[in-house]
Amino acid sequence: MKRLSIAALFILLIATIAPRADAAEGAAGCGTGLLEGKRITVEAEGDGPDVVLIPGLSSPRAVWAPTAERLKATHRLHLVEVRGFGGDAPGPNAEGPILEPMMREIADYIDDCIVDQGRPAPAIIGHSLGGLTAMMIAARAPKEVGRLMVVDSLPFFGMLFGSTATVAGVEPQAAAMQKMLAARDSAEADDRTLQMMSATDAGRAQVKAWTRAANAKVAAQLMYDDMTTDLRPELGAIASPFTMLYPLDASVMPEAMVDGLYKGAFTAARTVKLKRIDGSRHFIMLDQPEAFAAAVDEFLAN
Repeated sequence: MKRLSIAALFILLIATIAPRADAAEGAAGCGTGLLEGKRITVEAEGDGPDVVLIPGLSSPRAVWAPTAERLKATHRLHLVEVRGFGGDAPGPNAEGPILEPMMREIADYIDDCIVDQGRPAPAIIGHSLGGLTAMMIAARAPKEVGRLMVVDSLPFFGMLFGSTATVAGVEPQAAAMQKMLAARDSAEADDRTLQMMSATDAGRAQVKAWTRAANAKVAAQLMYDDMTTDLRPELGAIASPFTMLYPLDASVMPEAMVDGLYKGAFTAARTVKLKRIDGSRHFIMLDQPEAFAAAVDEFLAN
């Protein structure tokens, strides 16, 4: 029952590279400034080694603002935003599955605008749903990823319901949650969910503002896509150095349970290094900005 209650609170969180996507799904153009894709936009700035930053469910690229401000003098940054999560129109994200085609579009952007330009494969940092997206790219297009950092995400959301959970078992709950969220005016999280997002009033207020601005239908579909994606069988295909940051707030969940959940989730990942950030909830970058910045710097330096 303990695990089920935690899963219920996380429902709003977490929030193939098959052949290359059609041109209609690819990001339009390269360079600096705001680049317009079909399902995403990318803000490119700075100079130096490339870093791609992917935000989580209902989050705009602004979640990376302090990180970008620190890094743009020494790195070329590519700040991704899902259409519908930054106050813009959702475009193709208004209908049907989003995660797979969005992931392909990001991978195509990396290929077209970084790797095919003769630059080394970038570092990718993804939070929550963005972390799942980054793992998918790293597993399915390993030549596009030089190193990988995932910030509080699981390869299968259903693990929060128990070790025997399956996609088929979780799907009815995912469908019911999708229907409920899509009927709302916005993707704004309720107070119980906000408590899990951040350990501080300021952090919760920031998350609330971001989710309020997000398109509810896009958030609902991506939540469903996340809950019904099980990447565990593909973790062994990730060849790049892989840092997994996860939070601990012992007042929310016991240390042993938290460590066991994440260690168990990434058993099949051959290159993963798990790093715990204490005194934090889901938005580590808001709760522990100095520890988060140090972890990012270590990740990029190694």
